[in-house]
Amino acid sequence: MTGGTKRQKDMRKALRALLPRVPMADAEAILTIALAGHLRHLPPSIALWQATTTHVRHTHSDYDRLLEDGYDRDSARFFVIDDMNGVLEAWGCARRIDPDGDPEHTAF
Repeated sequence: MTGGTKRQKDMRKALRALLPRVPMADAEAILTIALAGHLRHLPPSIALWQATTTHVRHTHSDYDRLLEDGYDRDSARFFVIDDMNGVLEAWGCARRIDPDGDPEHTAF
């Protein structure tokens, strides 16, 4: 995880600060999402948080299964918040997903 453009380096630095105990495979997946073209207009910290929540939701929760079972997107997100926050906590992340608001926003 070295080298690359200034944005890639900034993203790696922000990732280490946000998720100090994230496993390497998850870190690489999150960086891939965060560096995607559709997030390029966002500051690294915001792109990284969006990439993190996306990755955790789809990889470490039952979100996709809930959608397949007929839950709407907002309901499925509500039901996986605790699991997602558990993953974030295990990775040493100080930020959490706010269960009373938009899952993309954080509570500190």
